[in-house]
Amino acid sequence: MTTTAPLGAEEQTGSPAAEADGRRRTAPGRLRAGNGLVFVLPFLLVFGLFMVWPIVQGLWMSFTDSSLALRDTSFVGLDNYTEAFGDPDVWSSLGNTVLFTVISSVPLVLVALAMALLVHSGLAGQWAWRLSFFAPYLLPVTVVTMIWTWLYQPELGMANQLLDALGMEPVGWLSDESVAMWSVAALTVWWTVGFNFLLYLAALQSLPTTFDEAAALDGAGAWRRLWSITLPQLRRTTGLVAMLQILASLKVFDQIYILTKGGPNGSTRPVLEYVYDVGFTGYRLGYASAVSYLFFALIILVSLVQLRLFRRED
Repeated sequence: MTTTAPLGAEEQTGSPAAEADGRRRTAPGRLRAGNGLVFVLPFLLVFGLFMVWPIVQGLWMSFTDSSLALRDTSFVGLDNYTEAFGDPDVWSSLGNTVLFTVISSVPLVLVALAMALLVHSGLAGQWAWRLSFFAPYLLPVTVVTMIWTWLYQPELGMANQLLDALGMEPVGWLSDESVAMWSVAALTVWWTVGFNFLLYLAALQSLPTTFDEAAALDGAGAWRRLWSITLPQLRRTTGLVAMLQILASLKVFDQIYILTKGGPNGSTRPVLEYVYDVGFTGYRLGYASAVSYLFFALIILVSLVQLRLFRRED
């Protein structure tokens, strides 16, 4: 007498069919995990080699008297940091950096918003407006500084030519200590405002139109709708633009170094240029590293304060 196997017996635990089915189900998951590691590993290697290791090495260097002029290096502890806190050049360069951040970040936010609102209002020739507003941002810093060096030229520059046509005295745009930083800020606004303009324009195009249409039906004018509906909806975008712009302005170096080299009399020298001068002109790599890490800590602090303020507003 023969017995028949129950239905589904081939799928019971321990049977060859069940084991094969289990291998088929688990193999793709293992392959996916392995493939993910293979794709991430090159990035981790490059990140560790060119980001993590220089940060660790620079931090260690800030506790030494490392120099390009000396082969031997010794550990000095916190001496470099103590010297940095008492160095008047550090504080003056930090003041220049803060001044540049204030006088450049404010117009870079407000002008970008005005440009985006102007384009979003439906002006004719949209492509021409967008191209003209964003095109300067695509230029390299050397080209931008060359253009503005000619504009600021004291005798033949267009800036002083316009002042002369208006019957005003010429200005030493890059030679007057009270004007030089403002000249650099004007260059920076013209050069980089296009990026913030795109952020605002993208935000405006993503806003819902129902509130604005309802307010228009209720008789609200264009300015009333702008102040009460559009601008409040752009609060998060404004916070993002302001945070990005402040961080970018704090790290200013290229245009100032090429345009004025920190002059006249150090009135435009930012912190990063002071670090460059101390490290590669004065050969004091250890002290330059200490100043750069103090500035790095300041940037982290500013970022944390901004994030906390934005979260509180939300």
